[in-house]
Amino acid sequence: MLIGYARVSTNDQETATQVAALKAAGCERIYREKASGGRWDRPELHRLLDQLREDDVLVVWKLDRLSRSLRDVLTIMERLTEAKAGFRSLTEAIDTTTPAGRMMMQMVGAFAEFERAMLRERTKAGLDSARREGRIGGRRPKLTPQQQSEIRKMVSKGRKTAADAARLFKVHPATVSRLLARAYAK
Repeated sequence: MLIGYARVSTNDQETATQVAALKAAGCERIYREKASGGRWDRPELHRLLDQLREDDVLVVWKLDRLSRSLRDVLTIMERLTEAKAGFRSLTEAIDTTTPAGRMMMQMVGAFAEFERAMLRERTKAGLDSARREGRIGGRRPKLTPQQQSEIRKMVSKGRKTAADAARLFKVHPATVSRLLARAYAK
């Protein structure tokens, strides 16, 4: 069965053009959605993916109607493969039910994998450079070293409980607990 998926990003837009193209392509069932392509929480898409059967073909008007995220497109392609279903994009002429279409999707996947590896490499190089310059990642501490010292003194001398110190310095009790755990571990 050919199953269509039509998506627009805003309520101001209409799926009519996509639906007409999907019907002309022979889709028997069409799922329509108004949601951003960059979001993964799209109920109609998930309903469609959950109902796919072997030899079904998911048809979209354009690849970007399926998702704006390459990672999501690849995840969807994996789900299609697991269901033994195919994929067809009318505009880009990608059809995974043919050997050429499968090759195209494998090439898209290879480029995505390459991009992920390059991104990891650039991120690692940036973090290494920052460390060499004395910067470390993560959030800035909520408490200054002086405040940390004061909390340790208050709690160790019994003047305040950890919960009282947390309220006094307007931090979560877990922040004080971690601070004290580090102090006692030394």
